[in-house]
Amino acid sequence: MPKSSDELTREVVGLFAAVNRRYAQESEAAATAHELTPLQAKALLATEDPLPMRHIAEHLHAEPSNVTAIIDRLERRGLVERRPDPGDRRVKLVAATAAGRAVIADLRARMPFAGAPLGRLSTEQRKSLRQLLQLMLEA
Repeated sequence: MPKSSDELTREVVGLFAAVNRRYAQESEAAATAHELTPLQAKALLATEDPLPMRHIAEHLHAEPSNVTAIIDRLERRGLVERRPDPGDRRVKLVAATAAGRAVIADLRARMPFAGAPLGRLSTEQRKSLRQLLQLMLEA
């Protein structure tokens, strides 16, 4: 017997919640192992290649002023460093230090799902999912 529209909607919403919960729990556990907040861990992961602060802010969907405080904490712990951009010395790049890269490697190892939540989907499935989510948000 086919599911009613309401049952199907509840099931899909429940699956969204389950994916979010699994992602959050795994990210938080990995971050906690290094005495980081999940946002600090996400910022650190973004610095594997040197990036300007504004790109880190975009990646975190956060205000640049909040990102400055996060990067300050990571820098005090010796996990990242600020360096001038060779192409524009007015811009500061943030890059993981050797210690930061070691933490990044461990974070990735502890986050198989959160690191690649769409890993089991083909490119076509990812494109379909993206299209469906965009359609949902347009409503």
